[in-house]
Amino acid sequence: MRVIAIVPAHNEAANMKQIVALIPAHAEGPSIAVTIESMLAQTRVPDKIIVILDNCPDNTPVMAAQAAEGHAEVTVVATEGNTHRKSGALNMAWNRYAKDAWMVVGVDGDTILPPNAVADWSAEFEADASLGGSSSKFTMPGTGLLTRLQRAEFSSWTETSIRRGHTSVLAGTGCAVRGEALRMAAGLPGREGPWTYTSAVEDFELTYQIRAAGWHCQVSSTVPAYTDSMKTIKALWGQRMKWQCGTVEDLMSIGFNRLTARDWAQQCLGLLSAMIRFCWVFLWVGGAITGWLHPNWTWYVFPLFFMTAETISSFKIPDHDWKDVLIAASLLPGEFFCWLRAGWFVASWYQTLFTTSRDRWAAQYAAESIAGSEA
Repeated sequence: MRVIAIVPAHNEAANMKQIVALIPAHAEGPSIAVTIESMLAQTRVPDKIIVILDNCPDNTPVMAAQAAEGHAEVTVVATEGNTHRKSGALNMAWNRYAKDAWMVVGVDGDTILPPNAVADWSAEFEADASLGGSSSKFTMPGTGLLTRLQRAEFSSWTETSIRRGHTSVLAGTGCAVRGEALRMAAGLPGREGPWTYTSAVEDFELTYQIRAAGWHCQVSSTVPAYTDSMKTIKALWGQRMKWQCGTVEDLMSIGFNRLTARDWAQQCLGLLSAMIRFCWVFLWVGGAITGWLHPNWTWYVFPLFFMTAETISSFKIPDHDWKDVLIAASLLPGEFFCWLRAGWFVASWYQTLFTTSRDRWAAQYAAESIAGSEA
């Protein structure tokens, strides 16, 4: 590992439980400085803030070095010869800087945490000895329609996880993991660190291993995280195909058990939802052709029910405004997003079952690059 800029890490007190923040960055030139600044603005600043530059194709190294200058807590390093993407970068940094940490905060290079994040996570771990990891309520700033739809989707996911009291994914976007749980994961056979090289969704696999060891994982009710959304449908499709294909592959590898039962159920519901939508279109087209399609008042019951439910949910979206409520109440934008979701559910299962394995990270980067060039 080649050091770009390094300053000795600062520990505020010898008896303080050490907290280390790991920030992997690939192509985060526009955002990495703000991410670092948000970590330095914490009411409980991590003892070490490690920025890991991994095969950056842009000016991320320059921007990170400038943001780190003059801050003793911040260390900026670059990987060399890493072929394992984000997992490889995280393992390298963890082995060098965070092996003995009491708590490790993981933050993507395009994510901003509020000042209370590290302190609140620390308090959660202090209060609950069984807590292995705590994820953030991540959301996306922005005013575009596609961004608003993604924000509504993640709001629903985080609110559901908070209500249940547990999660099967500690999102690498922004989360905190107990050091002891990471050391347990690192000790599993065939690993160079806590993060696996055999999964496209390393966060899901790591969370499963932590839960399998008896730890509890949750979404924090007090820690939001602000990250970039996918700005185009191509970029969104590439991201979700990586997430969905990776999840399906992991579930097939792990199998069905009490820890994966809910995830298998969600997959089944996703496929069922897609099938219902396709059948609905078939029936409408068939009915129109044969002439037996006759509108009546009952057609409006289900749309009105879903419009009402979505409108109520829109008030729980972080930093929502009247446009978020209007989009939910109008139903059509949300229905379009549901069709997209049905598409990647079906496509991911088809690819997983009937095509050869592929580099999901490369596919996502390609989708984002193509989308960016066409924007």
